[in-house]
Amino acid sequence: MADEIDEVEAAPPRRSPAKRGALMGAVFLMATSAIGPGFITQTTEFTLELGAAFAFAILLSIVVDIAVQLNVWRVIGVSGMKAQDLGNKVVPGLGYLMAALVVFGGLVFNVGNVAGASLGLDAMFGLETKIGGALSALIAVGIFLSKRAGAAMDKLVVALGGLMILLTAYVAIVSEPPVGEAMKQAVLPDTVSFLAITTLIGGTVGGYITYAGAHRLVDAGVSGPERIKEISRSSVVSMLVTGVMRVLLFLALLGVVGGGISLAEGNPTASAFQHAAGEVGLRLFGMVMWAAGITSVIGAAYTSISFVSSFGPRLERSRNWLVLGFILISLLVFLVLDQAPTTLLVLAGALNGLILPIGFGVLMWIAWRRRDLLHGYRYPRWLLVVGILVFALTVYLGANSITGIADLWN
Repeated sequence: MADEIDEVEAAPPRRSPAKRGALMGAVFLMATSAIGPGFITQTTEFTLELGAAFAFAILLSIVVDIAVQLNVWRVIGVSGMKAQDLGNKVVPGLGYLMAALVVFGGLVFNVGNVAGASLGLDAMFGLETKIGGALSALIAVGIFLSKRAGAAMDKLVVALGGLMILLTAYVAIVSEPPVGEAMKQAVLPDTVSFLAITTLIGGTVGGYITYAGAHRLVDAGVSGPERIKEISRSSVVSMLVTGVMRVLLFLALLGVVGGGISLAEGNPTASAFQHAAGEVGLRLFGMVMWAAGITSVIGAAYTSISFVSSFGPRLERSRNWLVLGFILISLLVFLVLDQAPTTLLVLAGALNGLILPIGFGVLMWIAWRRRDLLHGYRYPRWLLVVGILVFALTVYLGANSITGIADLWN
């Protein structure tokens, strides 16, 4: 079996190439986990529904996402402990509940990730969806079977994350979107959709995605008050990468939708890329969708299992096996589930939006009241205030989205 994922932990405290790679890996692990098939499908669905007014939801979600990640990365990074272990320190047993919620949400999302990867291969090569899903899952399994799984994961997510942004930027340019109208609607929207906002937040910092980058830093040994600058910088960069991708994808879709073109119901995002750039656009969509799917499969499996592996030495030693099992279970559910991939992906993001307030609330309590868990670090008052306000907002948005989620599932 491969060596454990966290082989970089043995590196010296000085910033070695392995540490730098782990920092970039943490940034793009979080970003590519957020830029998954659900991210692409959600953006398409809501752009079709709201048009340029969707820009307001995007802007608000980016602001909330940055506030969430600044706090999550800082609390976990400074403490050097993963979210579930912090939860058990606050209330015995709470960490187990957090782990159960994250793993459940991660599994739901990962079925959607496999489905999204299959849609990408279908667009690129016309490959049958179940075959494409199986092939993508097996590629992800291969990453964790490698002898340097951690380094391989870091390099893959960085490369594919950059590729997604470049390809989407090209389509955004050729689709000629109404940028001025989008900028106006970003601050003065004609329509505000609570479900859209909650789904975006859930899709980019909900569930396992919230902790992907921060847990990777802890595994890599980048933690403690003395690493606060690196931790904070990485958290902001990860959300900026996600925000850039969200804006580019929205503009690419808006350029097509704004031209009055009707998109195919079965795969509207592929249809939009094809209308914008012809047959090349369809292949580009396939590459973007597959890259989003495969990196999110990796991120979901790695982060979800990071929530259970710390509960005992035996689980830690078996971590790679647990990751492989998680991926294979996701694949099995995908192969037998009778549910349209598009609906499943949007639903998964909305469910993660409901899970977010629980774990985030625990971390904000630690920032406010448990300085002992932060090695005496004095938490910035401004960041604490921002975090508490955002926590209240996530609770409010989650409550308002319950009806919309139920309607979506029905």
